[in-house]
Amino acid sequence: MSEKTLFTVAEAAKYLKVAESVIIEMINSGTFKEQKTGKTVKLDKDEIDEWLSNLNKTDEAYLAMKRTICRFQDYFKLENIFLDFEADNKYEAIAVMSKKARDLKLVRDHRWLYEVVVAREELVSTAVGEGVALLHPRHMHPTKIKTPSILFGRSIEGVEFDAPDNKPVTIFFLLILHTDMQHLFSLSFISKFLKTGDNLRKLSEANTPEEVMALIEAYDATQPIKS
Repeated sequence: MSEKTLFTVAEAAKYLKVAESVIIEMINSGTFKEQKTGKTVKLDKDEIDEWLSNLNKTDEAYLAMKRTICRFQDYFKLENIFLDFEADNKYEAIAVMSKKARDLKLVRDHRWLYEVVVAREELVSTAVGEGVALLHPRHMHPTKIKTPSILFGRSIEGVEFDAPDNKPVTIFFLLILHTDMQHLFSLSFISKFLKTGDNLRKLSEANTPEEVMALIEAYDATQPIKS
């Protein structure tokens, strides 16, 4: 009889391609039984495989949703969120976001990042209306970017950004990614997220980065957008 293969929470998360918090949630709900090895929580791989082989449509949708969120969180981290910065114009706002990328060591040269985002902005505004801008370079530059990332920033008073609805921008996402696939996926995810429920209002009213992150983690990307 072969010996059981046991996963740590981190290993189980990697195996199912979800966040570790999802595995903990599944343990707490009784989906998986934990097995203690000393102080370490472990899970039986055979039990996980059996669950995978017997998924119903609800479970399949749940897993797909959690995997989508986990994929977005490959680029969107808690430390990438900063609230209530000050900027008098779009160039100052881009500079603030670029310096944040520098502080997080995400790019090799924040001055380069500033220049390519400004160049994209001068071609056509990345403001999409309703107080949101999706900042990004015009082309992918993987050699210049240390870690593919998405930053979230919120300004205090709003910044004029040549938006299609002429509203000042208060919510900024900065996409600094390696590939077109990463870029298109992230744009789609953010767009659907902002159009769902009261997410935009909640982003505007969030008091902490943790609240912003919780909104992303709670978002069900598998559900159709309701008008």
